[in-house]
Amino acid sequence: MALERIARTARNGFRRSSSGASARTIEKDMLCERASTRNYCSVPSLESETRNNNLSYLSSISKVNHNRFWSRGISITPNYQFPSAERIVEESDLECNEPKYPGLEATRPGEKPRVVVIGTGWAACRFLKGLDTKVYDVVCISPRNHMVFTPLLASTCVGTLEFRSVAEPVSHIQSAMATSPNSYFYLASCVGLDTGKHEVYCETVSNGGLSHEPYRFKVAYDKLVIAAGAEPLTFGIKGVKEHAFFLREVNHAQEIRKKLLLNLMLSEHPGILEEERQRILHCVVIGGGPTGVEFSGELSDFIMKDVQERYTHVKDYIKVTLIEANEILSSFDVGLRQYATNHLTKAGVRLMRGVVKEVHPKKIVLNDGTDVPYGLLVWSTGVGPSEFVKKLNLPKSPGGRIGVDGWMRVPSVEDVFALGDCAGFLEHTGRPVLPALAQVAEREGKFLVELFNRIGKQDAGKAFSARDIPLGKQFVYKHLGSMATVGGYKALVDLRQSKDAKGISLAGFLSWFIWRSAYLTRVVSWRNRFYVAVNWATTLVFGRDNSRIG
Repeated sequence: MALERIARTARNGFRRSSSGASARTIEKDMLCERASTRNYCSVPSLESETRNNNLSYLSSISKVNHNRFWSRGISITPNYQFPSAERIVEESDLECNEPKYPGLEATRPGEKPRVVVIGTGWAACRFLKGLDTKVYDVVCISPRNHMVFTPLLASTCVGTLEFRSVAEPVSHIQSAMATSPNSYFYLASCVGLDTGKHEVYCETVSNGGLSHEPYRFKVAYDKLVIAAGAEPLTFGIKGVKEHAFFLREVNHAQEIRKKLLLNLMLSEHPGILEEERQRILHCVVIGGGPTGVEFSGELSDFIMKDVQERYTHVKDYIKVTLIEANEILSSFDVGLRQYATNHLTKAGVRLMRGVVKEVHPKKIVLNDGTDVPYGLLVWSTGVGPSEFVKKLNLPKSPGGRIGVDGWMRVPSVEDVFALGDCAGFLEHTGRPVLPALAQVAEREGKFLVELFNRIGKQDAGKAFSARDIPLGKQFVYKHLGSMATVGGYKALVDLRQSKDAKGISLAGFLSWFIWRSAYLTRVVSWRNRFYVAVNWATTLVFGRDNSRIG
């Protein structure tokens, strides 16, 4: 009798197991059918446990984040609620080969819509500053955690300003990323975008700080704002990336400052040949735009006021050469261009016309065969699309930027917007691509954040929910003018709305005062305004600091 009861129990268990397996098969089919609509299966891999053919892993499954089993609008039952799930999971892993990243899943009903912003430049930070965080959660992704006040960056290279004076932490610009439970800043680079799944894929910037690198994750979005900026144009010239310094980031300015001071100190060593001393103290600037001219002016100031006093042994050897293919400051009024040329020449800056053919470690070669030896080479010839923007499968405007319409939308996809240097109007809009200027990016950020706040109050912040919402007037850019300092307490102010229009043009000390006053008021925070004002006053009284740190 005992043997019969054992056999009956075994048969009943087998029947229950068979019916359970059938139910699991149906559940698996439903999972993969649902997953096919999103092109991936969100089932965690348990291959190591299935190879052992036991259920010992079930006790640790409770540690899995249940949010990973949510898809947009679909609740998926976790497989660990079914006994003997390892065989089904193994089959699912075989069928779904796409990598599964940790990260923020799509927002659920009842949660605030999530706005993801890529970048921390002028456009991104103006957008972040004005975003209504009572309506939206915000996630910012960038390889730097600060905004750079680029108009004053050249001043940091020679010690007129300290580096922290031109860097504004993103958490100060939008405090929600530091205080709100569902808003974040991620120090990472965006490496991929899936507009169908509404997901961005990222790679952390840690430089060996994590045990597993590269560490990748994903962030789902309801609205995406791409403001990833641009990269310096090198025109494919051999040797530029290897030997030249750029001037777009704080770390660029730091490297230029260290190289400049190192060359000054090395040139004083005994036994240095005169020809070698002249080379290492020759500073060459490529590009006659506002950045190149301002850096040349700051450098001439540094030479005339500080090098003359503190490096008297080599003061007669240090030179600055500015090389431009056409005319310097080509967007400015003709009279201002001539003023700048005359002033820079008097300040000791040598102006050359030429096109760089290739760059070597100690010299550059021009198209006419001229060799120009250098000790410091700064490259400032404009900007172009970054590698990330080039790889995006999105429509492009003339010049390779992301194509947008009058509301800064990327027309071919839902809920994606682009701003700043990485974006440009599509040809069918009939508008020209705007210049890569800080004021353009800032005005675009202001326009878009007002649009977001307006549609958010109409409950159109969620994904796919703004299709029928009137967006209002399109973005219209009006140029407010251009300014540039040329050193020696002199600057240029051109208030014309376009290159061919009429307007006010000023040059001299009054323009320098206007230039400083305008930029002091444009610095983002009162903290940094205080830093800038104190740095200017300290430099005026005590001169520039020539400590080489690092």
